[in-house]
Amino acid sequence: METSTLLLTILTAGICLYYFVLSKLFHYKRLKIPHTRPIPLLGNMASLIFQRESAPHSLRNMYNQFCDAKYYCFYEFTTPTYIIRDPDLINMIAIKNFDSFCDRRNVVNEDIEPMAGRNLLGMRGDHWREMRKLLSPSFTSSKMKMMFELMCHCAKNFIDFLTIESGKTGKTYDMLDILSRYANDVVATCAFGINVDSFKYPNNDFFLLGKEVINFNSPRMLFAFLMHRNFPKIAKLFKLRMFSAKVDKFFKGVVTSTVKARDEQGIVRPDMIQLMMETRNKNHGATFDINEMTAQAFIFFSAGFETVTKTMCFMAHEITVNPDVQRKLREEIDDVLKVTNGKPTYEAINGMKYLDAVVNETLRFYPPSFSTDRICVKEFVLPPATPDSEPLTLKPGDNVWFPIYALHHDSKYYPEPEKFDPDRFLNGKVDNSVYIPFGIGPRLCIGNRFALMEAKIMLFHLLWHCDLELDIKTRNPLVFDKKTMVMMVEGGFWLKLRMRKSLIPVV
Repeated sequence: METSTLLLTILTAGICLYYFVLSKLFHYKRLKIPHTRPIPLLGNMASLIFQRESAPHSLRNMYNQFCDAKYYCFYEFTTPTYIIRDPDLINMIAIKNFDSFCDRRNVVNEDIEPMAGRNLLGMRGDHWREMRKLLSPSFTSSKMKMMFELMCHCAKNFIDFLTIESGKTGKTYDMLDILSRYANDVVATCAFGINVDSFKYPNNDFFLLGKEVINFNSPRMLFAFLMHRNFPKIAKLFKLRMFSAKVDKFFKGVVTSTVKARDEQGIVRPDMIQLMMETRNKNHGATFDINEMTAQAFIFFSAGFETVTKTMCFMAHEITVNPDVQRKLREEIDDVLKVTNGKPTYEAINGMKYLDAVVNETLRFYPPSFSTDRICVKEFVLPPATPDSEPLTLKPGDNVWFPIYALHHDSKYYPEPEKFDPDRFLNGKVDNSVYIPFGIGPRLCIGNRFALMEAKIMLFHLLWHCDLELDIKTRNPLVFDKKTMVMMVEGGFWLKLRMRKSLIPVV
């Protein structure tokens, strides 16, 4: 094809696409649905693509622009997405009319990446229902209690490392590094039944591959994510992978060897793999082969590694820059240690009200995901977005978002939203309908109890043994990274840790 012909073809295709977008835009204008005029092809993504704003702040700014609307239209490239601002409407969609919005978008193509593509997050319809029903017993209170000692053992390895490294003089750490080691060890033992000490052996395969899985800052990962999410046919054509084949091979090998060892030796552990093994030969509901087990264990690993690590980093940062919070939390920890004779129990840590408030406020301030989505599967009529607009009929395939970060930072629901204030969760004034760090409705994060316990155990042991101090490298306030689509900060989470002079002894 000659150059002139190729350019003419591209120009024609661009014009057609532009007018396709404009036709949708005119539709929203007629219905008087609030929106910001999109840029051809880029939609409302220009500030993100050109790294002028971080993703959380970009969406919050648009959220604030339409403060009188129940929802507004946002263009994710050429795809119109409806951002639901009104808490009552969020509840209507996510809970009361869940059957019309039961699916989510899967950003991993199962044909290209069978392991990552068959995860619970992206499953749809009856397949999701069966898998959710099967995996839910892994995260009951009784299972959490059984995993408590495993997590405490990982926390002890963490503290032993800090004791040797920091001592009384203290040492400055990038908290993302050391807390990701703890998170890695917790998930490895609780999900895969493998004891890993990433403090003694920082180059173990589990830890190194885990860092590769969560490296959303890499240009390659970001490009693959955006292509799969917005242009799936092109991504499939060029066989773009989110995760390397090496990752697939490693995790399949781990699950295969674990299942084989348990079958041969009669080993039973309170974890996800065990539950899936027990379901293999049942004739009802979902059944599992090694590929299915690997897919679910992998998403549990990646979510438990990445999101919990970041949450723990934000927690450590906030209690360091807010010394009154650190003091009050340490007093509560010391009280628990005295009551339990230096042997904290599952019930004791779960009963700590101020610890709970600190964790909840961290999740309000820095939710694991700045938004969550639903896909319409049955025609549904949204009420008018504003008093002078018309109702909107959603069709199967249409996307809606719930702007978690923006809701959590809305002064209408949270007085002084930019202030880190755990006390707001002690006075009973937080409205649960606008506190959704783990999502909402039946598709609420299945591992939220696991994540909360993992974070609480870490923070308990850390303040039991260490003072957290500011360092010259500490950035305050934190600045969200503009080069990624996840909630990451620029410059790292640098803090100085110093062993406490007086400790509540272990009896």
